[in-house]
Amino acid sequence: MSMPFGYASPEQIMRDKADYARKGIARGRSVVVLQYEHGILFVAPNPSRALHKISEIYDRIGFAAVGRYNEFEALRLGGIRYADVNGYTYDRGDVTARGLANFYAQNLGQIFTESVKSFEVEIVVAEVGDAPEYDQIYRLTFDGSVFDEHGTSAMGGQAEAVGGRLKERYREGMPLAEALSAALFALTEPGGERPTATQLEVAVLDRNRPHRKFQRLTGPRLAALLEETAPKAAEPKEPKEPEAGAKPETPPTAPEGEIDTGSGD
Repeated sequence: MSMPFGYASPEQIMRDKADYARKGIARGRSVVVLQYEHGILFVAPNPSRALHKISEIYDRIGFAAVGRYNEFEALRLGGIRYADVNGYTYDRGDVTARGLANFYAQNLGQIFTESVKSFEVEIVVAEVGDAPEYDQIYRLTFDGSVFDEHGTSAMGGQAEAVGGRLKERYREGMPLAEALSAALFALTEPGGERPTATQLEVAVLDRNRPHRKFQRLTGPRLAALLEETAPKAAEPKEPKEPEAGAKPETPPTAPEGEIDTGSGD
């Protein structure tokens, strides 16, 4: 049986879709999510004040994404509708990050297999619990795959390198300032300059806040945290005072020993 002109096998089509999505995601700046002493921290380089990469989904649940804004914004709005309907129909406690991750996985998987173009997105859904051991972080890729992350998660263009640097600095139970410092270390290329407050989007899920746990860190509070985490400049050493009666040290003007005058004597 002859193949029709232009035929491509399903395996080749899926590979092409996956490569296309990965290239689109790789063009974006990375986003990191990590646990800290009182909850979960989200940090993203983002100079835009209008387009958010980090958002609230429900009382205890946050959302972060990289890739095409219009695509992950559609996913975010769909997740909010899913959470509102389930919270109203059943109970607010029934809305969980795990349920949202399954909802997103179904949508992304269906889009990947049935649409001509796959979504160029990668997302994280995180839920803060009553104690650190109950925190949940789920990372979802463009094809609907779900990864249950522990402690830290990185996604975006340089996710592997960023994730490696993040794990170097991460430890359990870090204070907020230390966690932010670890995130900025991970997001900054070696030898590069750390982003300023106006170039960052930062938010937390704080388990100690009543009702809604999501809070954006902006303005003076973010500036104060960045100042607290800024690397300290080395203090100049004070010159040592010469001891009483000691001759001041002077740099040598010539090598020790006899001086060669070049006369041949």
